[in-house]
Amino acid sequence: MGGWSLTVALCSMVLQARAAASRAHRRDGERERKRGLEAERERGGTIKRDRGTIGHGKDSEEGHKEEEVGKIECRSNEGEGTVCHEQVLLPEDDSVKGVRRRMEIQRGKSSSELKSNTSNNNSNGFSDQDWDQVVVVHVRADVFVNSRSWERVRDALSHPGPLRLECCFLCVEELSAPSIASLLGLLPQHDLLGVDIRYSSLGVSGLAMLLPLLAPFPQLHSLRLHYCNLDLQRTQPGQQEALQDMSKGLGSLKKLKRLCLTALRLPGHLHLLLSSLSQPLEVLELPYLCLTSTDLAYLSCSQHAPFLRELDLSENWLDESSLPSLCRLLGQAESTLTQLSLCGCGLSDSLLEALLPSLSCCRALRSLRLALNPLSRMGLLSLARTAAGFRSLRLLLYPNPLEEYEPGLPALPSSAQLLGWPLLEEAEGRNLTLRLLDEVLSSRGRSRDLLVTSDLLNYSPDLALDD
Repeated sequence: MGGWSLTVALCSMVLQARAAASRAHRRDGERERKRGLEAERERGGTIKRDRGTIGHGKDSEEGHKEEEVGKIECRSNEGEGTVCHEQVLLPEDDSVKGVRRRMEIQRGKSSSELKSNTSNNNSNGFSDQDWDQVVVVHVRADVFVNSRSWERVRDALSHPGPLRLECCFLCVEELSAPSIASLLGLLPQHDLLGVDIRYSSLGVSGLAMLLPLLAPFPQLHSLRLHYCNLDLQRTQPGQQEALQDMSKGLGSLKKLKRLCLTALRLPGHLHLLLSSLSQPLEVLELPYLCLTSTDLAYLSCSQHAPFLRELDLSENWLDESSLPSLCRLLGQAESTLTQLSLCGCGLSDSLLEALLPSLSCCRALRSLRLALNPLSRMGLLSLARTAAGFRSLRLLLYPNPLEEYEPGLPALPSSAQLLGWPLLEEAEGRNLTLRLLDEVLSSRGRSRDLLVTSDLLNYSPDLALDD
């Protein structure tokens, strides 16, 4: 089962546990009601017999004092068990004989009071506040929600029971902004660590509405927004005001450490968004964002640059005007950066040659991804020699060199053209590339502990996290 199916199964279990507890509560209530009726009947008969006996005694023996009847009063002292005191009362007092009977009636009264207080709020006899007192297990889980499972998840979160669902990471897909807002309003605020919103047509206004709703979550440190339809390449009325609201919303997330903005198309607006953050980011993912040289210039001088551990600038076109800013950014993050992705950035041999000196300073790198860049075989070998010098590097995802493609590619092909263009059927060219790469790695003693691959589908990014 995947995360989406597991979430549906978990929410169904939460709802079933609540229904079972409600049925058990109703059965207990019915038993208490019957027991109370029996006690009332027994008590009525006892009083009648006592009154008859007392009346007969008065008629037969005048001048005698009325007979006294003993009663046991029980009181529970903490740490001392149950302490009983005997009191002498007149038989006309509405007292009940027997410690056990008195305890049963007291318990029945408490149950009756609870029912009377909650019957107007909940047909099952419990209000949400009462359910808070009967939670047996707190279930902390990552919750995955889409348009098909939204109602089930909402019901599980809004109707507590013996199982209380608590969300660590919330991942939503294809949901509207109001639906996401309703889920956020149901989540316990102290548990949420991250939010991942995918393929939801929010627009700038929808995202500006949602971001302030994340501020009450004190532990939230991760925010991912993938393909949320924030195309700012087209100017629209009220767009600048909505961007200002987005900036304020991001600024309200005081613990934010990871920010991913995928395919939001925000050219020239990076300064407006990131400058509102009160603390520096450690993970910044900006693929398909249409970054400009101005955006990279801001990022290289921002408060975030010296603290970045992971940086993803994939599918943002780099040229001579943006290269100095990228080199400065790598110089700022050289002691902290462990993962760098520059896939599909248009890095040619000349651009890579100018970038390698700054890249060689990043000695903490564990993962370097440069797939879908137009490099020749010589440029690829130069990259491999530099990468092999990083003793901490565990993964190098390299592009297929241009010599391995069928003829007809343009002089500087885009990543989309490289992805769709066929490779040569003959394996001779690929075997040559692999042999040359192996020679480079062997000469640096890295043939065993460094994974070098061009396979976009089957490589494991988790290798970069392994010791």
